[in-house]
Amino acid sequence: MTAPMDVLSRIEAAGVSVETSGLRLAAYSYDASNYRVPPLAVVFPHRVDDVVTVVRACAATGTPVVGRGGGTSMAGNAIGPGVVLDFSRHMNRIHTIDETSGTADVDAGVVLSVLSRSAESATEGALTFAPDPSSKTRATVGGAVGNDACGNHSVRYGRTSDHVVELDVVTSDGVRLTAFAGGLRATDPEDAHAVARAFELGEQLKELAQEHLAPFRTELGRIQRQVSGYHLSHLLPEKGFDVARALVGSEGTCALIVRARMRLVPKAPSALLVCLGYADVVDAARDIPAILEFSPAAVEGIDEVIVDTMRLRRGADSVLGMPEGKAFLYVDLDGERPEDVAADAARLLERLKADGRLVDGRAVPDPHERATLWRVREDGAGLSSRPASGGESWPGWEDSAVAPEHLADYLADFRELLDDYGLTGIMYGHFGAGCMHIRITYDLRTDAGRKVYRDFTAAAAELVVRHGGSLSGEHGDGRARSEFLPIMYSPSVLAAFEAYRAVWDRSGLLNPGSITEPDPIDANLALAGVPDREWRTHFALNPVDAEAAGTDPWVHAVQGCIGVGRCRADSGGVMCPSFRATGDEKDSTRGRARVLQDMVRGARSVGEGWRSEDVRGALDLCLACKACSHDCPAGVDMATYKAEFYSHYYAGRMRPMSHFSLGWLPRWLKLTGWVSPLVNAVLASPVGKVVARTGGLTTERALPRFSSRRRLRKELASLGGDAGGGDVLLFVDSFTKGFRPEVAGAAARVAAGSGRRVTCEADACCGLTWITTGQLDTAKKVLSKTVSKLDDGTDTPIVVIEPSCAAALRQEAPELLGTQAAERVSARVRSFAQAVTEWVDGGWQPPTVPSAVTVQTHCHEYSAFGAAVQRKALAALGVAQVTEATGCCGVAGTFGFEAEHYDVSMKVAQQALAPALKRAAPGTPVLADGFSCSMQIRQLAPDRQSLHLAELIDPGAVED
Repeated sequence: MTAPMDVLSRIEAAGVSVETSGLRLAAYSYDASNYRVPPLAVVFPHRVDDVVTVVRACAATGTPVVGRGGGTSMAGNAIGPGVVLDFSRHMNRIHTIDETSGTADVDAGVVLSVLSRSAESATEGALTFAPDPSSKTRATVGGAVGNDACGNHSVRYGRTSDHVVELDVVTSDGVRLTAFAGGLRATDPEDAHAVARAFELGEQLKELAQEHLAPFRTELGRIQRQVSGYHLSHLLPEKGFDVARALVGSEGTCALIVRARMRLVPKAPSALLVCLGYADVVDAARDIPAILEFSPAAVEGIDEVIVDTMRLRRGADSVLGMPEGKAFLYVDLDGERPEDVAADAARLLERLKADGRLVDGRAVPDPHERATLWRVREDGAGLSSRPASGGESWPGWEDSAVAPEHLADYLADFRELLDDYGLTGIMYGHFGAGCMHIRITYDLRTDAGRKVYRDFTAAAAELVVRHGGSLSGEHGDGRARSEFLPIMYSPSVLAAFEAYRAVWDRSGLLNPGSITEPDPIDANLALAGVPDREWRTHFALNPVDAEAAGTDPWVHAVQGCIGVGRCRADSGGVMCPSFRATGDEKDSTRGRARVLQDMVRGARSVGEGWRSEDVRGALDLCLACKACSHDCPAGVDMATYKAEFYSHYYAGRMRPMSHFSLGWLPRWLKLTGWVSPLVNAVLASPVGKVVARTGGLTTERALPRFSSRRRLRKELASLGGDAGGGDVLLFVDSFTKGFRPEVAGAAARVAAGSGRRVTCEADACCGLTWITTGQLDTAKKVLSKTVSKLDDGTDTPIVVIEPSCAAALRQEAPELLGTQAAERVSARVRSFAQAVTEWVDGGWQPPTVPSAVTVQTHCHEYSAFGAAVQRKALAALGVAQVTEATGCCGVAGTFGFEAEHYDVSMKVAQQALAPALKRAAPGTPVLADGFSCSMQIRQLAPDRQSLHLAELIDPGAVED
């Protein structure tokens, strides 16, 4: 390879932007595997010509090229040296969906779930795109082609290779070709060089197939999920010399996929999930042949560890409808008529009960229950990484496959192999297709542990081959398994693999280190070489778990991200609002975590790490909404990491003015309560914009009106001032006191109306604004005083009006203070919606409620008290129709008021809140318990007033 600057200057001279910042390179040094390989540069191509430019520059300078989609590879085949091309950001157009031919013409960067939704929308539900791996909400078509991804419904629909019609590719010498069933052609028939290159490649591939007819027929394509190696059986004459399908699963080592024509499939009108419980995974696997007799669309399996972890992370109601057992199968039955599908389900349950292994089973017709069950399965990789049972598990041998009828025997032998090495495997996967995703408790941080990893993987490869299986069933071989392909294939087939790759890529520039001439499986491991240092933190960060892992708590925390990339999903849950606004990996939870991981690895000292400009840049657009702490399957809490980092980064240096104007807001509110008319008059005048700019605030957003102390006293006049002796302690936070005391009055009246004796605490603070701006020394002092006030020796519920303050007392107080008093207070804290649910469950009912409500749940309440907390409260109250704006409002405390963040704040609002407001009928109440959410509603719809839940059910307001 020539000097790095040569290739970069060639690319930039051709008008293609190249990114080489430390922040960018850190984010693209990882995928969802165990590996870390820093690239030379990252390029986000807008069009195919950009790809050609990059490839030709790299070919001229001997620089490797790595194609990347969603970056969710668990085998390390989406990272590499040289230039990384991320197709997902710009090359993501769906060109056509043709219902007549049943095909879709798409760019390589189109996300699988987007393609499925678009196909169903364009065909009125008649057709869909079948491959649906658990990463479908961020994995791309190009990545699925590269790995030959399958998914939950592969029992019915097979692999991605079964749905490829044509592939447009760019070769390693920058030629544009189209692969199809029958050969290759120039993508542009007027390109004479491409026409000649297509003919040359086609002839070489035919010759390769003719020379290896016997081994291709006997060693390749033996089982449904034989994904390891190249799929050269498709070059056989009887397979129609299908060059397109032969390229599928080549992991970007032969050509770069830039566009594809994909086959769509009919969508069944009716479907029903049957959930089955077993004593263990082997018993579950033994029933697979019987289940397959019922022609299911999917047969997926998980073990109890994943279920337990889901409940621990997201609450008991995050898993509904699960039968008894320690291992579970999901069987998806479908058909034309619901009654026929239900009858099939009944026959299946009867058959399995008669066979004697089934512990419990049930059909799951309820859509909400079904969604929670599938969410457990789809989040399996992340949930199993740090399970409720303790410890850590990793990929590496997470994709082996055997014929379904051999699965039970394979798993029984595999468990014995785990025992031999002192390892534990957390099992889930595509049981109906014989493909297992097993995450294993390797120790990848020590030399001894890495030796066990190598020795075990070699033994596991021997084992799966003895059972007639494949090292990989859909994730590809990559850096994790390619070294052991000689265990699976004969020298003749291995030589054919090398020859095939050389036909396409003579110089070996495309994704080096995978399939042929592989890197050792224990090279470039991400956990190797991380310095053993103490990073002192304010937050506790689970020191017990870190000690068990043999590392520092801060290092252990930031290494929690394993790259599954749910934060890149465009729908479902709330995480990650900044990525949804920008579409940029650096603005995802994963991107930020990877930069933090490189910080603890690469900083020359702890002090230098805490001053990292790359980390500061990565965290800039984090809204600190805490949605990731709930939605991330691996439990990453970026809001906490941001607060911790800021506390060190700004130590001894000037902070942004917004950290004083907004971060110190509770202090300012103590003053404004005395002179609120004057403050409001100044802010409403032209001077107000000067004040806002001086304080680092946007002038695009209307500032809230400050309220007076007198109004608060009037609202709470009926309550005793003593914080003890009641059935409920109402915590009136700084936001409610300072801006909407009428909510405090409504909350007090509702609580009293429920038959409870209400006392009030209106002179304490949760410290939230200091926490979010990283002023943690002050936050701890404020919280310590508040906890001392509230820890009164009783178990009286503390009902906090502002949900973000409730979350701070519930979560941050014990994490920052680390005291038993903070734990006791945390256990007593309720958000107002949570308290209302408890009161209704206790027999209370308000006089009247509307029939329909639109609600914006505050992200902190979502994360600390559960995603369904507002919906459950409204359902308990009897509201028949609840429309949720499922997403961050975009203000997120201080973020949306800061001048440099206003535009992103408004883009975030367009994800869920703005559309929900447009859909809400006139007169429909709009609920926003969070003050920041109410301010965003005011910005989006000035003529629409939002309400706190307390105001919605208030028995009577106080007159001014």
